[in-house]
Amino acid sequence: MKTRWHVPNVLAAAVLLFGALPAGVLGAQILQTDGFSSCGSNSDIQVQKLNISYDNSNKKVTFDVSGTSTKSQEVMAKLTVFAYGQQVYQNEFNPCDSSTKVDQLCPIPQGTFSAQGEQDIPTSYANMIPSIAFSVPNLDGTAKLELMPVNGGSDIACFESVVSNGKSMKTTAVSAIAAGIAAGALLVSALGALTGAGNVGGATPSPTFGEVVGWFQSMAMNGMLSVNYPSAYTSFSQNFGFSGLLIPWSGLETTIDNFRKSTGGNLTDASYSFLKNATIVEGTSNGTITKRGLDFVDLVARSLQLSQSNSTSGNSSESESKAVHFVHGIQGYVEQLSIPAENTFMTVLLIFAIVVAAIIVGILLFKVILEAWALFGEFPKRLTSFRKRYWWIMAKTITNLILLLYGVWTLYCVYQLVRGDSWAAKALAGVTLALFTAILAFFTWRIWSLARKYKKAEGDTSGLYENKETWVKYSLFYDSFKKGYWWMFIPSIIYMFTKGVIIAAGDGHGMIQTGGQLIVESLMLILLLWTRPYTLKSGQWINIIIQVVRVLSVLCILVFVEQLGISQTPKTVVGVVLIVMQSVLTGVLAILIAVNALITFFRMNPHRKARKDAEKINRDLDNLTPLDPRNSLLHPPPYKSEREPTLPSLQKPVTAAYADDDTEYRGYSYGHKPTDSQERLLPPDQLSMGGRTLHSESSNPSLRAPLLPSVDPRWRSQGY
Repeated sequence: MKTRWHVPNVLAAAVLLFGALPAGVLGAQILQTDGFSSCGSNSDIQVQKLNISYDNSNKKVTFDVSGTSTKSQEVMAKLTVFAYGQQVYQNEFNPCDSSTKVDQLCPIPQGTFSAQGEQDIPTSYANMIPSIAFSVPNLDGTAKLELMPVNGGSDIACFESVVSNGKSMKTTAVSAIAAGIAAGALLVSALGALTGAGNVGGATPSPTFGEVVGWFQSMAMNGMLSVNYPSAYTSFSQNFGFSGLLIPWSGLETTIDNFRKSTGGNLTDASYSFLKNATIVEGTSNGTITKRGLDFVDLVARSLQLSQSNSTSGNSSESESKAVHFVHGIQGYVEQLSIPAENTFMTVLLIFAIVVAAIIVGILLFKVILEAWALFGEFPKRLTSFRKRYWWIMAKTITNLILLLYGVWTLYCVYQLVRGDSWAAKALAGVTLALFTAILAFFTWRIWSLARKYKKAEGDTSGLYENKETWVKYSLFYDSFKKGYWWMFIPSIIYMFTKGVIIAAGDGHGMIQTGGQLIVESLMLILLLWTRPYTLKSGQWINIIIQVVRVLSVLCILVFVEQLGISQTPKTVVGVVLIVMQSVLTGVLAILIAVNALITFFRMNPHRKARKDAEKINRDLDNLTPLDPRNSLLHPPPYKSEREPTLPSLQKPVTAAYADDDTEYRGYSYGHKPTDSQERLLPPDQLSMGGRTLHSESSNPSLRAPLLPSVDPRWRSQGY
């Protein structure tokens, strides 16, 4: 046996990376191979099974190989292990040597062959394997087995397999925590709505439910790009697939498969049953393996099967290894979630329909409860609005859901249209995308029309915030923005649409996807920095920070673009940086949500507070009398407009205009000049009366008497 290594401790890491599929028992220190693919063109030997594992508890390597050969021949075997793209271990041995003899492969027989057994690993090598190798998630390694003629020549056979320790960044716990964060944001928003602090979806202090879900969707969409991610980041991003309604459901997938089959779909290698019987391997266009298998239960079965040692059966009746199914991009993301790529849109559509149905049933049920309450008890005043507007609240909630999912919905629809398959699925994708776009376009047009109406009538668009009817109906689009930037929801919708189209239409072209994403995210960041449109400072900074992290994430993703040719080691480092950066931001959002839960009951939405104050002032002014002004002069100006009100003139209209250069104030005051008169109020042709002018007449003594100031000094009384 000839062994070669580059660095002694790297050799240990190589042995550690030897093989890997998730261990069946938590805490087991097992490394195992998962699936395999051919890396050679010679067809003399075909392998149906290749399972190799290393158990650190007994320092043994267990192997199970079976296949067919067109002729009997002696071979040399060479095993090479790669870790994060670097060759770390290489071992050549002859199956016929006494120290490494494998009877079933000495020589390889003509026809069917099978070999199972185990070999001890020297303690000196086993002790060099760091314990972290059995716990660090998503080891990125491959094992390559080459069979060559003993007397030299080209390879007879070549096979590659993924290696891992069974630990993954994709865990149910992470998804549950993320879902809990989103649910907490929704709960805080709902509590804020009930206490008058705002409406569900955006009128509470940041981070809002929409901002949290939007951030989760960004991480999920990053994982769908067609670049060579480290397996750790791919698994990490899959924890947030639920934010885009990517929820695996075996019964639902089977139903969709049947629907596709009846409408022209191809189920040969695109069905739920196919995925459950295949090893999903994420690979690039050149076939590089970067991902482990899919079915964890099958991995447990394999681990148990590997416990058989020193078996010498010439013909194996055991089940063959799963077929290897290479995936990439959006297909790789969804199929590792056990959702066939062709089922993606239909899965999301049906789950969306379930959510909408739940919303409708919940609102109607609440309506029934309120009606029963009104019949048998005193009805709460704060719920009166819901009782009267429940149909509009239902429509508003569904519209809010559409706005929340518009970006990922565009992605799914465009992906379905590009990928094809069932004609019914394509038709539904086109119709729903057009419908959702039309709904958002209608609300955009309606709000824009109202803004123009208020601008024309009042000089500004404050009515969008101050008119209660308008606010209740349309505020979900702009209530987090300042008055002058109510239109920011329009570029936000365009941003979501463009982002979804770029990812879906560019599937398979990582450079185009990443470049397009970088442009879109950068433009959005520039817009936020330039306008700073959010009402609250918390909203300003949180949304800007989220957008900065999005831009930095896309810059990091450039490292994984295949065309740039960056080696695997820096890719792994950048992948860890991505995970840490995005995890920290997610944790910060969770903390801020908890803080918001404490302040929700003490802070009112500024627009709502100002509107309520203005309504109170208007009610008080309606009840004023000359004898009971109730300090009305001390009231602040109305919130509705910063301009002074146009009061009706108490004078008779003046038929002639003032002179152009006459800007002197004419009202009597404490500094009244005795030389002033009403002469200037008359046109020139009336200054002369019977040859005499008004200057020749003495002024009326009553006009020179002291006058009391009027309530509003801008206007003269009728006695003047």
